[in-house]
Amino acid sequence: MVCRVSLPKLRGFLVLVPLVLSSTIWSTVATAQAPKLIVFAAASLKDALDEVNAAYQRDKGQETATSYAASSTLAKQIEAAAPADIFISADLDWMDYLAKRNLIKPETRANLLGNRLVLIAPANTGGKLDIAPNFPLAHALGNGRLAIADPNAVPAGRYAKAALQSLGVWSSVANKLAPAENVRATLALVSRGEAPLGIVYQTDANSDKGVQIVGAFPDNTHPPIVYPIAVVAESTNPGAPGYVAFLRSPTARSIFEKQGFTVLQ
Repeated sequence: MVCRVSLPKLRGFLVLVPLVLSSTIWSTVATAQAPKLIVFAAASLKDALDEVNAAYQRDKGQETATSYAASSTLAKQIEAAAPADIFISADLDWMDYLAKRNLIKPETRANLLGNRLVLIAPANTGGKLDIAPNFPLAHALGNGRLAIADPNAVPAGRYAKAALQSLGVWSSVANKLAPAENVRATLALVSRGEAPLGIVYQTDANSDKGVQIVGAFPDNTHPPIVYPIAVVAESTNPGAPGYVAFLRSPTARSIFEKQGFTVLQ
């Protein structure tokens, strides 16, 4: 018995074959794409890193998902086995914390950025403070409180405490603090007018029109502000080393510098 196939059905079959093959190829390509890169980054990096990540995705085709918080919080989460590929700290201490526990890949570690520490006030207050030894910070606060990231753990708070101690004014304001969980929360307290003064990074102050810089802390009053980056030891994401390299590229440099960071290379 001879099986006959009508011409219209045959044409339909021939059209269907390329569609099936095309779907199979597309599925294979999608599966081969690198998985999303998970980045844990200091809160002060948000504006700049969001822009850098967008450029990275356009250039490399890999998506990123970034968690922003205090470096101390992120380091503790990595220690507790939180899934992360990249860690960018706002100080050397918390990167060292992970390094001592073999939780980063040491060959990928690099010092990425620098920053400055500034004193801010709500934008509508006006005035400047000459930051020098024994400057009248407590008097300037009046009955208000000094917004500061937690000085016991968060890098911005540690830098601030060191600067105030160096200038001889820490004891005069130690009982007038409004500690916050990270530097962006500190910024918000001042921007909303809930604190008359606060200490943040210069890049944070530049990002919020609700605040003004009333003084800058001399670099020699606190440890250098350094942002190290490294691939997390448990990461198996093939794109992680390339991401670290991209953050040191001319494209990323221009974005970081536009936001007020110093690029360390």
